[in-house]
Amino acid sequence: MLSAYYELGLLPSGHIHCYVDPAEAQSDSPVLNKVANTFVKKSSAQGLLTLSNIKSEAELSPDFQYWKSFADLYMTQLCQLTHADQLIGIEPPDKETYQRFMSRTPPMKGAEYISISTLNMIWQDLDDFIRDEMSANFNNDLTLFLKKCASHWHQAGRVCFHLAENNNDADFPFAFMATYQPESTGESNSRHQLLGKALEEYAGAKNKSRLIHLLSPVVRATTVSELINTLVESGDIYYPLAWTPDDAYRFLKDASLFEHCGIQTRLPDWWKKRARPRVSVTMDTNDTKTFNADSLLQFDVNLAIDGYQLSKDEWEQLLDADDNLVFINKQWVEVDKEKLEEALSHWQAVERDAENGGLSFAQGMRLLAGVPSDLKDSQETEDNKQWSSIQTSNQLRKILKQIKHPETITNSLPKTPLKATLRPYQSVGVNWLLYLHQLGLGACLADDMGLGKTIQIISLLLLLKNTNQGKQHKPSLVVLPASLLGNWLAEINKFAPSLKHQTIHPSVMGKKQLNDFKENPVLSSYDVIFTSYSMLLRHEWLSEQNWQLVVLDEAQAIKNPGSRQTKAAKTLKAQSRIVLTGTPVENRLSDLWSLFDFICPGLLGNATSFKKYAKSLATNDRDGYAPLRHLVQPYILRRMKTDKTIISDLPDKTEIRAFCYLSKEQAKLYGKTVRDMKNKLEKSEGMERRGLVLSYLMKFKQICNHPAQLLGDGDYLPRKSGKLMRLAEICEEISSRQEKVLIFTQFREMCDPLVEFLTDCFQRKGLVLHGGVPVKKRQQLVSQFQEEDGPPFFVLSLKAGGTGLNLTAASHVIHFDRWWNPAVENQATDRAFRIGQRNNVLVHKFICQGTIEEKIDSLIEETSDLASNLLEGSSGDKLMTEMSDDELINLVSLDLDKAQSS
Repeated sequence: MLSAYYELGLLPSGHIHCYVDPAEAQSDSPVLNKVANTFVKKSSAQGLLTLSNIKSEAELSPDFQYWKSFADLYMTQLCQLTHADQLIGIEPPDKETYQRFMSRTPPMKGAEYISISTLNMIWQDLDDFIRDEMSANFNNDLTLFLKKCASHWHQAGRVCFHLAENNNDADFPFAFMATYQPESTGESNSRHQLLGKALEEYAGAKNKSRLIHLLSPVVRATTVSELINTLVESGDIYYPLAWTPDDAYRFLKDASLFEHCGIQTRLPDWWKKRARPRVSVTMDTNDTKTFNADSLLQFDVNLAIDGYQLSKDEWEQLLDADDNLVFINKQWVEVDKEKLEEALSHWQAVERDAENGGLSFAQGMRLLAGVPSDLKDSQETEDNKQWSSIQTSNQLRKILKQIKHPETITNSLPKTPLKATLRPYQSVGVNWLLYLHQLGLGACLADDMGLGKTIQIISLLLLLKNTNQGKQHKPSLVVLPASLLGNWLAEINKFAPSLKHQTIHPSVMGKKQLNDFKENPVLSSYDVIFTSYSMLLRHEWLSEQNWQLVVLDEAQAIKNPGSRQTKAAKTLKAQSRIVLTGTPVENRLSDLWSLFDFICPGLLGNATSFKKYAKSLATNDRDGYAPLRHLVQPYILRRMKTDKTIISDLPDKTEIRAFCYLSKEQAKLYGKTVRDMKNKLEKSEGMERRGLVLSYLMKFKQICNHPAQLLGDGDYLPRKSGKLMRLAEICEEISSRQEKVLIFTQFREMCDPLVEFLTDCFQRKGLVLHGGVPVKKRQQLVSQFQEEDGPPFFVLSLKAGGTGLNLTAASHVIHFDRWWNPAVENQATDRAFRIGQRNNVLVHKFICQGTIEEKIDSLIEETSDLASNLLEGSSGDKLMTEMSDDELINLVSLDLDKAQSS
C-alpha cells in the first residue's frame, strides 16, 4: 500500500491536492511516486489522468483509490465516444451517481469539502485539460491520445455486441449479434452490419491491417471473457445466435468488461436496474410510544421482488429453476440461489436473536447502515446486501428521518428567556439537539468556528430548565478547556442570566470552597455546572452524579482513547451526551471512534473490533466507506461558513475574545513586577514618573505574551505562556480546516518565536513581516500567502503589517497582544477583511484574564467617556500616566485566582 508520505485530499477551494509529509518514508514504488509528483508539480487534472493509468489498485491507499475511481468514471465515458462525437464535452454524472460517490469517501484531508458542485468542478477541469491536450498535441484524435497518454484505455471501436429479447421462442428467449460500423460514411448513426460481413469487406492481403484494427477490441475481449473466447474460436461470433437465459446471463455479467476493451454494447433496458428476488426485512420497535436508545428492535422477514411479496410457492418455483435469469411476474429477474439462501439464512438467524433476547438499538442502526451487527469483516454483509433489503416501519422511519434531517423536525421551540435571536440554522440545531436528548441519543455538533455552537447549547440548557420544571431537578455538566471558561461564563451572563450556574475551577472558586463543594456537592439549586478537563481528574465525585446532560466542548480533547482525561470523561453519567468540535471528525477514524464511544457507547463497538472493520472497508470495492458514513452521519450536525444555502446572513466579520490564563511563571513575574512598580512610583514624579509608567505598562504587555520577552533570555517554551497554549488550541482547528490565519503583534521580538511555534502547530512553514523586512520583498510575501496552497499563517508586526497590504486569503485574524486602540486594531484586521474578501473573517482578540489586558478590554467595551479619554492616542496609554498611584496599581494588579488555570 502507498506510503503515508503522500496523501490526496481537497483544499477548501475544492481542488484536489497532494500533501507531502516529509516525516514519513517516501514510497519505494516508482509508479506511485510518478503519480504523486504529477499532482504536486503539474496539475490535479493531469494527476487524475496519470492515476487512471494504474492497472492495479493493490498498492494504493484508500484516498488514491478513491480518486482513481473518479478518474476511471470519467475515462470510461470518454472512451465510449465515437469518432464523430469525440469533440463534444463529457456530461457530468447525475446527482444520484455523485451522491453515491460522495458516500464512499474515505478518511482524508478536506473530505468535508466534497460536494456535488466540487465534484462537478473537478470533472470539468479534467474534461477541459484532456480536450485542450487533444487539440494542442493530437489533432483532436482520441484514439491517438489514448495510445500515447492512456494506453490502459481504449476508445469504443466500430464493433458492437447486441443482446435482445426473443419473445417468440420459449427455449431460446434471447438473441445475440456482433456487428460493426462500416467506415465509409463516418457518421455515428450509420447502419451496422453483421461482423461476418467485415471478412468480405476487408478480404485480401492489402486490407489485413484494417481488419486487424477493427477486430482488435474483440481479441482483447477474449482475454477477459471465456464466453467470447469460445465464440471466437468456434467462429460463431460472426453470426446471429439464439441464446438460452444461461447464455444471456454469462454475457450480461461480462458486459462492463467488453466496454473497457473498446466494444460498444447494446443491452436490454431492464439490465441496468435489474430486478432481483430479495430477502425483505422490516425493522420495528417494540414500543413506539417510549422509543429511545434503550429500546429493543424486532424483525419481520419476507421474500419480495421490487416490493412485490412472493408467496411460498413462488419462492420455491424460483429456487427450482435451473437458470440465473428467470421470467417471473412479467419480468426477467436475476437469481443466485446460493446467495439468496445464504441471505435468507442470515436474516432468519437475526430474527431469532431478536425474538430471543431482543436486538439493541445500536445493532439495529448498524444493520440499517449496511454495517455488520457484530462489526466483523464487511464482505459477508456486502454479499447479503446484494440479495436482501432492509427497511423500517412507518413510525421508526419518521423518527430516523428527523434525526438524519434536522430541518424536518417541525416542533417549534418554546419561548425561553434567551437574550438573543437565534439564526434559522441555529434554531434547527437546537431543535435537533433537544430531539436527540429526548431519545437519549448522543450528538456531535460540528459547526465551523464562529457559527455559534455555544449559543445553541445555552439555548438548549434554557429549554431543559423550562421543560423540567416541577420534576426532580438534575443539573447539566459542561466540560471544557480551562482557557474557554471565561468565554462561556461571559456568554451565559450575557444571553442567559436566568440560568443558575456554578464553576468547579480554582479561577472561580477558592481552594476552601472547592474542597467544601467536593465534600458536599449541593447541585439541586443549579441548572448547569462548568468545569475543565483537568478538574475531572481531581474531582472524581463528578463521575458519581447522574447528570441531565453532559456537554464536552473542544471535544478533540478526548480523541486519544488511552489518555486519563478521556477515560475520566467517559465515566460521566447522563441521560444524553453532546460533543462540540470545529474540527472534521470523520477524517481520522481513531478520533471518530473515541468521540462516538462517548456520545453513543457501543454504536461502533470496541476499539479492536472497530479497527478491524475499518480496515476491511479499505478493500471494499463496491461501497467503500459508505456504510460507516451512513452509520455515524445521523449523529453529526456540521454547518460550514461557506454553505450559503444554509447560512445566507452570516456577517462578513465576527469578533470574539479569546481569554487566556497565565502560566505559573507568568503569574509570578507579573506579581513581582506590580510590586516593583508600586515601590518605584512612591519615589518618582514628573517626567520621570511618566516614563516609569509607560515602561511598566510595556512590561505587563510583554509578560502577558511570554516571560522570555521581558527577561530576554530566549527561553520561549510554549508551556510558559498561556497565550501560546490558547494559540495552539485555536490553530489546531484552523489547521484541520486548512484555513489561513494572520497573527498580529506589536512587538518585533515576538515575531520569530511565534513563527517557530506556529510552524510546529501547522507542521508547515509560514511567513513573517516586520520592520526589518525589505519593502521590495513584502509584495512577494503577500503573493506567496495569497496562493491557494501557500503558507497557512502570516505573522505581522502591527506597524509593518497594519497598512498597505491585501491579504484576503485569510479567514482568521488573531491579535496576539492588544494595541489598546480599537482604530489601530481594526486597521490591521482590514488587511484580511477588505475588497476582494470572499471568506467570513473571524477575529480573535487575546486577553489574559485577571490582568491589565482584561481591565483595558472592559474599558474599551464600555465606550464611556472615561474609556475614550483614557485610551485616546495612537497607543492607548496617553492619559494612563496621569492616573494616581492607587488608580494605576488597581489597573495593573493581578487577580491571581482568575489568572491561573489551576
